Amino acid sequence: MEETTATIIAALSTLTSSHISDLTNTILSATHHHHHRLSFLLSSPTLFSLTLHHLHKLSLHQKSLLIARHLLSSLHHLTRHLISSSPPPLSTAMRQRETDAVLLLLMFCDTHKHNPEALDAPYSEWRVNMCNLYSHTLLNLSCSSFIPFGTCLRTILIPYIEMVARCWRMVEALGCGGGGGGKEVGEVAASVAAVVALPAVEVVVGGKECVICKEEMRIGRDVCELPCQHLFHWSCILPWFGKKNTCPCCRFRLPSDDVFREIQRLWEVLVKMGGKEYLRR
Repeated sequence: MEETTATIIAALSTLTSSHISDLTNTILSATHHHHHRLSFLLSSPTLFSLTLHHLHKLSLHQKSLLIARHLLSSLHHLTRHLISSSPPPLSTAMRQRETDAVLLLLMFCDTHKHNPEALDAPYSEWRVNMCNLYSHTLLNLSCSSFIPFGTCLRTILIPYIEMVARCWRMVEALGCGGGGGGKEVGEVAASVAAVVALPAVEVVVGGKECVICKEEMRIGRDVCELPCQHLFHWSCILPWFGKKNTCPCCRFRLPSDDVFREIQRLWEVLVKMGGKEYLRR
């Protein structure tokens, strides 16, 4: 099995049956939404032409960013039951035009791989060619809500994981960060939303030191507690998170507002959980 897909499946196998059911329902809803948008795109010559024109205007980096944001949204779905006490993630909401563009772009990539002759035709024929190629697939998706859960797992969850793996390989191949193919440059600040959501706790035991200023945290004082349970003075940790999104003690990562770093952070969650599953076998 392809390594990326195997890593995701190994991580998801650590979930409870109720979490798997919830995840499948979430993915089914997202898949149906994407299916309806693709059907609308292919049935509307005007919308198809406008979306295709928009894609042609985008640079390679802008196209890779579209795919990366789509990948990040998918990774949030896959990891939300794997991260306990997780701070709010980076918002992955995309405008409708961006959603249409990335869905069409991924369809073109899939077509180029499996049916390249369909894209050898003039642009004016692409929509009809796409309709002919994907009408059967879209019809199957429209019927997926009426089939048993076990079959839905095979027809929805596995293809979704394979889609994530394809997006992952694209981002990694473009060397834009996240997948390990790109170089990580410098530090990145923590997301403001993630920092604001951090809880204040009262120090109840003396002798604990803030590792940033090296001073003892006084009993009764409110300090910041990270999801990794390390404590810091608020006046120390806030400037720190303005430059870095990692815990000064254990390198636990808070969400950032950088799409590619968020992909890397969530991918590390999948790798870690998948590795634990392999060790248990």
